[in-house]
Amino acid sequence: MNKIIFLSIALFLISNYSFCQTKDGYDIVEYNDLTYLSKDLISDNSLQRLNLVLPIKNDEVPLLIWIGGGAWSYGDKNQEMDLARKFAAKGIAFASVGHRLSPAIWRDSTLNSGIQHPKHIEDVAASVRWLNENASKYGYDKHNIFIGGFSSGGHLSALICLDSTYLNKVGLTTKIFKGVIPISGTYDIVNYHDVLLNGGRPELAKLHVEAVFGDRVDGFKGASPIAYLDNLSIPMLVVCDNDLYNYTKLFEERIRETEFRDVQVVYSYNLSHGGLWRDMSFSEKSVYREIIINFIETHSEMG
Repeated sequence: MNKIIFLSIALFLISNYSFCQTKDGYDIVEYNDLTYLSKDLISDNSLQRLNLVLPIKNDEVPLLIWIGGGAWSYGDKNQEMDLARKFAAKGIAFASVGHRLSPAIWRDSTLNSGIQHPKHIEDVAASVRWLNENASKYGYDKHNIFIGGFSSGGHLSALICLDSTYLNKVGLTTKIFKGVIPISGTYDIVNYHDVLLNGGRPELAKLHVEAVFGDRVDGFKGASPIAYLDNLSIPMLVVCDNDLYNYTKLFEERIRETEFRDVQVVYSYNLSHGGLWRDMSFSEKSVYREIIINFIETHSEMG
């Protein structure tokens, strides 16, 4: 049966979906608020969900698992939907993953409760398992899965590929990924804490970093992708805005000390942290979005 006809029939069998025609590219279908955990494991049903956006094609497509930004504390998977639709229109399935959040009273006094590391990345690992298990149901290729994210999502995407602990706990290995795309993250939490402690708002070291990762230096190290670079084996594309330059530069320098060379690093000197996210999400033509698409096409088995 033609895949488009099959998909049209399947839509009636699956709830929380919508169909969208695009002006330039593939038509897409969206599945919103999919739960990636069994009911007995869910502790925050509003957050531990994902949105899945798929191009309507006659063959299987690669999947980009995406973790949005928000300082590990106020991210929203729905904010990434403009970006998701642009990738799907180009023939790449896109899963925007939500996860539990940490307190952020430094931003909003009402954000005074939440979880700490490693709960965020445990949720991400659970979503990866679910997406791997449900590939045939939704029509993307489980052999061409990529993971990436912006800001705190960049940190989480790098960490899950470098420290295999979290995937191993859900019965997977880092070999599930064809590539990792961390964007504008911080990758050394010890350094991140020190920079804030000695900066213009030293209270953020406690109210932000310690609220997310605890107050122990060994905990910071354990949560730092830079501590696991000896494990680097997955093609990596690192993109960074001008504001986060120093954090990415430190990461790049440490990567250069390894023998792994399948790494691309791209800096945007003219865009701020928010500016890069807006460019990728909303611009009709974004050179940075195109760089990511090219990376996925190049490292996909279909590329």
